[in-house]
Amino acid sequence: MTATLLLILAVLWPLVLMLRSPLRLVMEQDALWRPGPRPKLLDAWWASAPLPALVLALWPGEATLLLEGWLLGGVWQLDEARRPWLLFSALLWGLAGVYARGYLIAEQQAGEAGDGDTFRRLTGLAMLWPLTLAGNLLLLLAEDIPSFYLGFAVMTFAAYGLVVHADNRDAHLGGRAYLIMALFGEALILGGLLWAAGSAETLTLTGLRESIAVAEQGPWMAAMLWLGFGVKAGVVGLHVWLPLAHPVAPTPASAILSGVMIKAGLVGWLSVLPLGDPAAGLEPLGRLVTVLGVAGALGAALFGITQRHPKAVLAYSSVSQMGMLTALVGIGLTDPALWPALSVAVVLFAAHHGMTKGALFLGIGISEHPPRLPTWLLWPLLALPALSLTGALASGLASKWAFKSVLYEGGHGALLTWLSLAAVGTTLLMARALWRQWRERGLHAIPLLGAMPLAWLFAIVAATSLPLWLPVAGGVVDAPWPPPDELPGLLWPAGAGLALAGLGFYGLADITRRRRVVWRLMPGDLWWLYAALTRRFGVGLKAFGDGLETRGSRLRARLVAQEKRAMAWIDGLTRYERRFRQLAVPLMIGVAVLLLLGFWLE
Repeated sequence: MTATLLLILAVLWPLVLMLRSPLRLVMEQDALWRPGPRPKLLDAWWASAPLPALVLALWPGEATLLLEGWLLGGVWQLDEARRPWLLFSALLWGLAGVYARGYLIAEQQAGEAGDGDTFRRLTGLAMLWPLTLAGNLLLLLAEDIPSFYLGFAVMTFAAYGLVVHADNRDAHLGGRAYLIMALFGEALILGGLLWAAGSAETLTLTGLRESIAVAEQGPWMAAMLWLGFGVKAGVVGLHVWLPLAHPVAPTPASAILSGVMIKAGLVGWLSVLPLGDPAAGLEPLGRLVTVLGVAGALGAALFGITQRHPKAVLAYSSVSQMGMLTALVGIGLTDPALWPALSVAVVLFAAHHGMTKGALFLGIGISEHPPRLPTWLLWPLLALPALSLTGALASGLASKWAFKSVLYEGGHGALLTWLSLAAVGTTLLMARALWRQWRERGLHAIPLLGAMPLAWLFAIVAATSLPLWLPVAGGVVDAPWPPPDELPGLLWPAGAGLALAGLGFYGLADITRRRRVVWRLMPGDLWWLYAALTRRFGVGLKAFGDGLETRGSRLRARLVAQEKRAMAWIDGLTRYERRFRQLAVPLMIGVAVLLLLGFWLE
């Protein structure tokens, strides 16, 4: 009974806190619009939104909740497959919420002092943050398809308000890219879910996976759903919103976008694709997914090292890491027998990336507003999650060993080589991000026991120790650390990346000093190509429309001319009408005479 109540409270509590802000404003006589002091919005109650979900994830046992009056019949449940996703997601949401209270303190103070514009923007964030969380938790707990899609859609569209919070030109550009790609993905997801669920007449995700595995059009259904969820997962070609949205969002929102929300795409794949089912016949799709995953892992690393904004560098790192996860999902489609062991590695890798990337994004705010720590301690702490993401130590080393051992035993050595090269790119990206943080570091120290430093430090501890506390497949991962003889094969990509980073920074500094060359490519990469093609398509469409209008005008002119000729011909008939009236009486008499003559002869 307690677990069932926690299931309800996990989703309901963020919604209650979302409504709390406008209710407080109404009770305090329209504080949103009136001048003067205003209430504090981002308080401790607001930061407690993910607390019931965190308690639920730590609660022993499983729970299922049947809601007959909810949509088409709701089925919410917590099982061993959902527990790790719920645990690290709720933890990162909680840490980011505590961090946000310190990060946005200047806006809170300005809003409380009477700045109306700042207070309205902060009110939007105070409402949309828990709404986004509620959608995220619902999609993780839902087993019925309507609840799953509702949670995914609510999370997607509510997060738009987090992206555009700064309300400037760059924020609206990032929000526009995010929203356009989100609508494209939502259309594919909704179409794929309706197609697959309608053909099998099922309302559960388990039934959906089973129906796709045996359906005649199953590969097309799977491809449609893979593309739809691939927008959120940052698949190469669909990733363009990440490097535009991450830098403009507030730092705690960036941590959530990269650490949790892009994992929703991976959760979607695991929820709807018949991974591990040999009867599904999705090997061609799996090979394509693997190739695209490797392309994203390598391409994002190459493009990311040219960026100057540390958040943009970390965004491309997320695309690269999600490319690795995409490749692992592709192996699950091409080699179903390998998926039971590989799925554990995928969950561990995803959780490691989520927590570590959250710590890295929170660290950007720390480098901008450093706490009162000596430099020799602060910057090693900032570098610790970066080294973990490279696979050189802590949870990164454990997650890398988890999938490497499975792939090696499964005979996928070529993929391991490509993923090792991608790990070299990850090391370069981490070096680049830390370098840009150092160049843009702040000088004003903040108290060490403030909300920002404490949340950041806890995120580092949680990220580095993740294999020790994250339950995967019914328990803590057995033997998460590799044996000593495997360390050289696991650590060489990090060493090679650090060597290349040193050589690259030295060479780039020398070229810049001598020739004043700045090597930088615009974040968003393919977005600008898509925008140019869209503008060209719009110009072509307008030209086509103008041509149609010109041809229509010519046709109307010809019709008018023909109409004038017809009217002239009709007007010419009037003289025949007058002559006919003059001869009408003689003609009638003649006709009558002829009729009488005919009767007489008869």
